[in-house]
Amino acid sequence: MNTIILVSSGLTITWSHYSLIRNDVGESKIRLMMTIFLGVYFSCLQLFEYVNASFTMADSVYGSTFFISTGFHGIHVIVGTTFLIVCLVRLISMHFSSYHHFGFEAAS
Repeated sequence: MNTIILVSSGLTITWSHYSLIRNDVGESKIRLMMTIFLGVYFSCLQLFEYVNASFTMADSVYGSTFFISTGFHGIHVIVGTTFLIVCLVRLISMHFSSYHHFGFEAAS
């Protein structure tokens, strides 16, 4: 399930970027909001998985490896989602155009 969410978010952020390049700001906003939703949803599923795990970090090497690797990835997703929220605010404020949108590209 998590993989499907992450692949879908990759598609929606690419679609948002493409819409911005075409100067379709409305479409870009919608797709960016979808991407942010998927990032938040992924983070919630990660939290649910952590809370309901039948093992802990102290149980075994598997537990340690699982929580460290998925934890770093979870932090990456949370930081990326935060950057995308800032991009959404900037997009709504018309700070991006079809030619000037490096901040959007850097965050995505």
